[in-house]
Amino acid sequence: MQSRLSQQSNDSYDLIIVGGGAAGLMACASAVRCGKRVLLLEKNNKLGVKILMSGGTRCNITHHCDSRGIVDAFRRNGRFLHSPLAALSPTDVVELVESVGVATKVESTGKVFPISNRAIDVRDALVDLASDPNCSGSSKIIVGIACQNIGKAADQFSVATTDGTFVSNSVLITTGGKSYPGCGTTGDGYVWARKFGHTIQSPVPALTPITNQNCWSHQLKGLTFDDVSISVVAANKNSKPLDQRRGGFLFTHFGYSGPAPLNISRSVSLHDQPASTTLVCDFFPDQNQEQLKAQLTSLAQGNPKQSLGKILTQLFPRRFVETFLANHGIEATLRAGEVSKQAIQSLVVSLKQMRFPIDGVYGFKKAEVTAGGVSLSEIDSKTMQSKLCPGLYFAGEVLDLDGPIGGYNFQSAFSTGWLAGKS
Repeated sequence: MQSRLSQQSNDSYDLIIVGGGAAGLMACASAVRCGKRVLLLEKNNKLGVKILMSGGTRCNITHHCDSRGIVDAFRRNGRFLHSPLAALSPTDVVELVESVGVATKVESTGKVFPISNRAIDVRDALVDLASDPNCSGSSKIIVGIACQNIGKAADQFSVATTDGTFVSNSVLITTGGKSYPGCGTTGDGYVWARKFGHTIQSPVPALTPITNQNCWSHQLKGLTFDDVSISVVAANKNSKPLDQRRGGFLFTHFGYSGPAPLNISRSVSLHDQPASTTLVCDFFPDQNQEQLKAQLTSLAQGNPKQSLGKILTQLFPRRFVETFLANHGIEATLRAGEVSKQAIQSLVVSLKQMRFPIDGVYGFKKAEVTAGGVSLSEIDSKTMQSKLCPGLYFAGEVLDLDGPIGGYNFQSAFSTGWLAGKS
């Protein structure tokens, strides 16, 4: 692998890939297996920076499910992934990385990780696949070189960089979105896509924490719950929820994080007035109100001399109980036997529909993925080629594709990249 190229290159390539992340590396691996001469350019000084920091530096490679499960996870835009997943399924991804020595494991959540818990092992495996000398094609991978412009004359592309101009029959843009800009994902690909006539669906941060500036929930910072059902509703309380998710929940000093809030954050980002939305939490998603009421009533009747606060600590951490009761005007010292049916009903409603204000989201700085990007209607999903400019391809997060936590977004990047390289 070369680090710099300090002169103009007269070499011609079948494919130039701009961006050395998950999609770019997988596309390179696919293309060289099809006998292509490939040049991969990465502006960072190392490849796969986002891979290295993903999953708490463990790298959640994919999700343990079939292709249908991936499609469903992407909801509205999931149907676009049928052909990419047919080309490279979750099982195929696991087999590929294991073929170069990275053993994997499936955790209870369905997330697939390397057994080593080292993201660098996954990144290195992808680099090995992209630079495999036993393939019929060949690749040149150069880091520390930034693409400045992409042009096309007749049937040939020219890619101007900080270290020279390169030419090729095809160009694949895998520059990512705008999430974690410190990784180099600063929206460069959108500029070049627009140049060739593509529509960009407005990029917004997704899989990012939700914020509020002034709420009693700040007193709960650090508390986690394994299973909470949450929804985001607009100002009109009677309106249909904008989105609903279920999973782990973390109270923070600035708002809410954890899998459920991160997964629902795109709906807050996409709302025209995020600060007018509210987070509604159900802390007993497996029970309806009548069942929860019966449980609380039974606890109160079985321990009539105990305080309400102590009774509730059988269900919640003490700090949650004390803070919750204090901020709802309920005396924690009230004996359980003295709690009225109306008070129990009020508790049930609060615990099933606890409302927290929202100011917005943390932004791209902490976003794991970008919602929005190159419009899918302008991309041929069977090849990943632009419908507007023959020879121009897109793959990965630069596209208007974003899924939930759990390895889904890496799978999308791998599959679209593999198909693009193959095409």
